[in-house]
Amino acid sequence: MREISPKLTPELQAHCNGLSVDKAPAFQVTTFRRLVEQVAKLAYINHDDLLFFRGQDTDYLNRSGGTTLYPGIYRGDSIPERELRHRFDMLEQGCRLLVEKWQVAKIDGYSDIRRKKYIQWSILQHYEVAETPLIDLTHSLRVACSFAQLKKSTDVAYVYVLGLPHVTNRISVNSEHDLVNVRLLSICPPAALRPHFQEGYLAGTTDVTTDFDSKTELDFRNRLVAKFSIPSSSQFWGSGFNIIPATALFPRGDKILELCNEVKSALKDELQPGDIGSFIGVWAELEDFLLTTGRRLTERNISVREAIARMLERELITPEFANELQALRMFRNNLVHQPTKVRSLSVGAWLDRVRDALKQITAGPSQTSPR
Repeated sequence: MREISPKLTPELQAHCNGLSVDKAPAFQVTTFRRLVEQVAKLAYINHDDLLFFRGQDTDYLNRSGGTTLYPGIYRGDSIPERELRHRFDMLEQGCRLLVEKWQVAKIDGYSDIRRKKYIQWSILQHYEVAETPLIDLTHSLRVACSFAQLKKSTDVAYVYVLGLPHVTNRISVNSEHDLVNVRLLSICPPAALRPHFQEGYLAGTTDVTTDFDSKTELDFRNRLVAKFSIPSSSQFWGSGFNIIPATALFPRGDKILELCNEVKSALKDELQPGDIGSFIGVWAELEDFLLTTGRRLTERNISVREAIARMLERELITPEFANELQALRMFRNNLVHQPTKVRSLSVGAWLDRVRDALKQITAGPSQTSPR
């Protein structure tokens, strides 16, 4: 995503003292009214952007001491590519389960859910089913403050102000800034109560999954306009304002929550350690080796299938071993896209095969190439 240079009020400029907003300490605000006044000034001078808010009980910092606001799927230092691919495999399975259960439940909006990836991701993210490349935001300052104070784990909480392109559609894609913004109220059916109470939005970087030049381009600190610290106590609200209770932020009787809980449970069942999850993890490591070798041979990005073919052409592997790799690749695809068709098979046997293949191919050419 494109980094912005926010315009600050004289008060905030003096507070930052030459530091960028992410590296400067959070600006302390003692009352909700005072926070509204600060945000009003920022909205006026940053009129090219639309301001969104996010509340947290902790200000997470990177190694250089700056605030970091990564979508959940990208969180963690130096994530190996195979781990990231594994996370996206889990997300893909979650999407498939969501679509299946949505159709069975006969809830409005099935056509959109089936066709639109960003809607699938948004619902899985907002209902905490799986980590996605999207981050939760709100257009309501009161909602953000209520979320920040929800856990009351410390004496202070944090509210972030982010500047995003103006929203034009229910799913707004801005190619100039490499950002997508999803308005949950417009994509969720009335049965989904939570987004309506939270005035929820989700934002992410367009067309980026596991292949990116620098992970920092996915960090929403690039869109940070200001960060505030607020008291966790009820005195913050003063007279005339009140925190939104958890019972309102997470209302009962939400049919989509019930459906998403079923998806979450099914996803856990399908990804038990030592079972399907272990296969996907080992396959991810094998796939990484194949893709790295294939890219070195062809000097371009290629698929796993093509990488196996190129290695066979160069006699780096035998025809028999190439067939085994293709069989493992096809099993992995069925596992991710049609797991109900492979549950009756012995996943343990396939796990042994993929482990053996990884061991052979990483041991050197003598194990897999023609003699």
